Amino acid sequence: MKFFTTTQIRQLDLYTIGNEPIASIGLMERAADRLLQQFRKDRDMNTEVVIMAGPGNNGGDGLALGRMLLQIGYEVQVILLHSGKISADCKINKERLQEYFPDFFTEQIGRFDPPEMTKDTVIVDALFGSGLSKPVDGIFKKAIEWINSRPNRVISVDIPSGLPCEACATDNDCIVEADFTYSLQFPKLAFLFPENEKYVGKWKVIDIQLHPKAILETDTNFIFVEKANIQPLLISRTRFSHKGTFGHALIWARKKGMAGPAVLASKAALRAGAGLVSVHSVDENRVILQSTVPEAIFVNELTELDHYNSFAFGPGLGTGDQTAEMLFELLKTLRKPCVLDADALNIISRHKNFLEFIPENSILTPHPGEFERLFGPSANSQERMEKASAMAQEYGFVIVLKGANTLTATPDGKMHFNSTGNPGMASGGMGDVLTGVIASLLAQGYTPEQSALMGVYLHGLAADLALQAQSEESLLAGDVAVNLGNAYKFLRQKNC
Repeated sequence: MKFFTTTQIRQLDLYTIGNEPIASIGLMERAADRLLQQFRKDRDMNTEVVIMAGPGNNGGDGLALGRMLLQIGYEVQVILLHSGKISADCKINKERLQEYFPDFFTEQIGRFDPPEMTKDTVIVDALFGSGLSKPVDGIFKKAIEWINSRPNRVISVDIPSGLPCEACATDNDCIVEADFTYSLQFPKLAFLFPENEKYVGKWKVIDIQLHPKAILETDTNFIFVEKANIQPLLISRTRFSHKGTFGHALIWARKKGMAGPAVLASKAALRAGAGLVSVHSVDENRVILQSTVPEAIFVNELTELDHYNSFAFGPGLGTGDQTAEMLFELLKTLRKPCVLDADALNIISRHKNFLEFIPENSILTPHPGEFERLFGPSANSQERMEKASAMAQEYGFVIVLKGANTLTATPDGKMHFNSTGNPGMASGGMGDVLTGVIASLLAQGYTPEQSALMGVYLHGLAADLALQAQSEESLLAGDVAVNLGNAYKFLRQKNC
């Protein structure tokens, strides 16, 4: 799914109004109806609701939602809060609410008087949407501070009021702390920054049917990667396929006593579909590797690199001087993209000149700490995202910046955010599994970009499927590797 900046969303709204065609108040009515459908799924008819509406179109959405909830029997209080001026569509929905449900509507001009309600009442925040361009103050600040002081569940319409759409919040910002956010048509970039999690809560995208032609033809650098993006990439196997058809991946993991990462990476590479997987390691690791992953080939000495279709350096590699020298020689020799993770990245962070010798379109998979050691510190997640994109373009790499909604930055300037995965993945070895998956896909003939995007998606999906038999506390990297087959099955299903 594409997603867009605030300015672009406004243009998409205008295109829809002009070309569907539909009046702006009609589009607001449709948005409110879609919000209503989602609210009904999430909250039963016994739910008491207080809607806090602001002076703009976000407030208009809230007023329309309040009217629709009242029409079907919910107990609702609607408060319109403003300083004397409201938008045209907000005014229309105010008048509609006053006409049909005057006893459930309150207008507060230049003041904020908190409503009476129980702790079980759901607060709907419709004070400000994506059009807010300055910090919240005055009566609106008082309203937001009151909302945040309450123990009640809070649902924000489109975006939590006060949160910048494309930036990280700061401690000085006055922002609604929502439990749920119903985002209209697209997610907002701000939802993907860890600094904003306490404001956004869990979020859902509400389809309000903006014009599909406009969405298709509007370019963006931001993509939210879902099943529909990955499914068309899948390579189908034929009856006459054989192990040579699906490539030979090499995992270089030489550190004595660190066979575990190599085991996880090689298991994942095999489960992800590589025809052959070799592990280059020291003799001390041979028994563990051959007994735990008998399908993998143990390689003590590297000779002909042309035998391999992909290379992964990092899991269980070590960072000693001899290893660093060998990595440098290999990078200078390779003529194919490789996967670089963990210790390989730590070596490169201490020898920055190595960056110039990494083959074009190679895939780097740092976590935030490794990324900062490579490319310098960032003030926040937004700056780190922008730097990852800049470095991918400058060096011609694919950079997989790991975390919730893992970012894959590609040399063309696109930023892809992953939709799969869960907090149970915050445990050791998950990165080794991801490295194996990406190396496997690269060996099978997927492009570096496809390998990264598909690898990240499958990795997270396998973790989500593994979670059905585990808890977030108990989930292990090995569970993810084992569930890669189930992830492929899910991905190939056409009806879900």
